[in-house]
Amino acid sequence: MNWEYLLAPYKQVVDELKVKLRGTRSQFEYESSHSPIEFVTGRVKPVQSILEKAKIRGVPLENIEKEIYDIAGVRVVCQFVDDIYAIVEMLRNRDDFSIVEEKDYITNKKPSGYRSYHMIIQYPVEMVRGRKLVLAEIQIRTLAMNFWATNEHSLNYKYKGSIPDDIQIRLQNAAEAAFKLDEEMSKIKHEIQEARRIFNRKYN
Repeated sequence: MNWEYLLAPYKQVVDELKVKLRGTRSQFEYESSHSPIEFVTGRVKPVQSILEKAKIRGVPLENIEKEIYDIAGVRVVCQFVDDIYAIVEMLRNRDDFSIVEEKDYITNKKPSGYRSYHMIIQYPVEMVRGRKLVLAEIQIRTLAMNFWATNEHSLNYKYKGSIPDDIQIRLQNAAEAAFKLDEEMSKIKHEIQEARRIFNRKYN
């Protein structure tokens, strides 16, 4: 299998989505209003990770593009929980891709404590031989959720998916603490936004 050729359109999806979403963030800033987008990152899943996921899920190599949705992944990180839903609504209104599936792991957190909002999209990529529809995943989460998820991912990697029970319990407690932080910051959201505006005016 020519992985470089297969993954090329996924790289294009990630690059284009990052540019578009960062552009949206800039538009909010030009309007001097609160931007629900703090920052945007993206990646194409490494070949080894694709193969491991396919093996775990029993996906034949010829079905990888149809059955593994997160080969192309973009993450949108924001300050507040309600920003997440503002971004979701904004993405629903776009006409440059179609939404295949949505998973709200904020309202319905995972047993591990993981919280995030996932959107599976179908994105059209212009190839030399015509248009190709590529599946990609957009994750939307707060800074606190992102901090927790990044560390949980590192621990999963270290323990090969079998995190010891005592650490798992501490992770769950940390997830709840992170969410309580999000809730508390949401309560003082307007004061935080005004402080940021004052700071930006002073230094810009």
